[in-house]
Amino acid sequence: MDDDPSLFLLTDFLAASYPTIQTIVRGAFAQKGQNKNRKITLFQYINDKKISVPFEDEHFYLRGSVEYANPQLTVEEVQGIIATRLLAACANYYFEHDLHIPTKEDTQKISEALKKPPQGYIVPFLLNTDDVELDRYSMNPLRQSILDSGQSAIPAANATTEGLKIDADYAKKYSGSLISKKETELITETLNSNNTSYLDFVDSVKYHQLSELSAFFNIDLSLYSLRMPLSTLKAEDKTGLLHYIISQSNHDYTSVEQAYTCMGRSMNKRTTLLTVPHSKKGYGSKRAARGKLHFENNKFHDATITYKTTPLYPNDIDPQDIAVAVCEDKFSIAGEKFSEYSFSETASSPQFFLYSLASPEDAAIWHGVGAVGSSQLLQSYTNARNACQTDHFIKDLTQKYNLNLGVPLQFNLSPEGLWSHPTHHNIDASIGSIENLSDLTHRGIKLEYLSNFK
Repeated sequence: MDDDPSLFLLTDFLAASYPTIQTIVRGAFAQKGQNKNRKITLFQYINDKKISVPFEDEHFYLRGSVEYANPQLTVEEVQGIIATRLLAACANYYFEHDLHIPTKEDTQKISEALKKPPQGYIVPFLLNTDDVELDRYSMNPLRQSILDSGQSAIPAANATTEGLKIDADYAKKYSGSLISKKETELITETLNSNNTSYLDFVDSVKYHQLSELSAFFNIDLSLYSLRMPLSTLKAEDKTGLLHYIISQSNHDYTSVEQAYTCMGRSMNKRTTLLTVPHSKKGYGSKRAARGKLHFENNKFHDATITYKTTPLYPNDIDPQDIAVAVCEDKFSIAGEKFSEYSFSETASSPQFFLYSLASPEDAAIWHGVGAVGSSQLLQSYTNARNACQTDHFIKDLTQKYNLNLGVPLQFNLSPEGLWSHPTHHNIDASIGSIENLSDLTHRGIKLEYLSNFK
């Protein structure tokens, strides 16, 4: 195992997760030919430089995920990235060689493919959610400077690195559990570069770590990435796909009611904003925003939004040490600003079940649904896709934007197999705090197919 961790992980993965490989290969075959006109542009970092990668040919996209709520890679993120890479490599191999019981020759050939950049019909990528707070899970080693710079309640996509620095108290308290000395040095070095974009800073740190992890695991882990939703909205005009999704879902009482049905919610109180408007003060924390929708007959009249200082989420080491989104503001926005949406006029953060409709994913990997992952979020995501297919919600997406509205195949990192810190047992441990990565490798990776979300 220590000679070639990739071979150990792959052998274990083929034994424990072969049914998921069968499912995605059959799904890819069934879908081939349906997305010939789809053009997707992703990015990756090569030698610390961000490179755009256009995909002009037909492909089947497998989505993993990473967030911008912390610059250091966590154990959970790394396991998800490796699982995405393993599933894609195995699926591409059997897509080309037909499904059959794995042999030693298969294992050797897939192992060699894992050492090279991803290739094939099935493209693995990471959806990087850029609307989160900078310290959403109370595990950002920049915490105090995030507060001091007034950025605790603004979306990561709008943040800058100016004034940010390692919180010495945080680094001391969580050394060896949420952060390591080597990681604080990498973060500080990256902060000192000339680029002030917070998103670029986080991606640079994580891709640097992925490069080092690739060497240990003997797997090329530098996957492609896509930033959503705010980076996508900023790049669109009013005719863009995400703009259309926001406009149509907020068109009137009926459309909002349909969205609420997808979420399994009642229209009695109407306090859930389908897209959360940002304050003129820059605030955009979904957690800190309170809303109320008002209608006159069927017309969407307006929404009132209140931002209040709000605790975020605890880390796994100290449940009492909770980061705070500091904000105070109140305003209202006319309904037509939602139903005829323009991000340049009314910046906002749409709910995941809406903006994920614009993700190119044909399959997705979730983390521990049933334990730490939200089955309710996945159900809303599934309901929205099914409703759009039958034109009960957001009509004409296929005709206007050539979308495949089938529910993507849903895979899950098995809850009982989630990686965690060998001593502290937290899944949010930084990867640098793991003294011996073999402690993680020997646990293997098991994926399951969530057949009930179709």
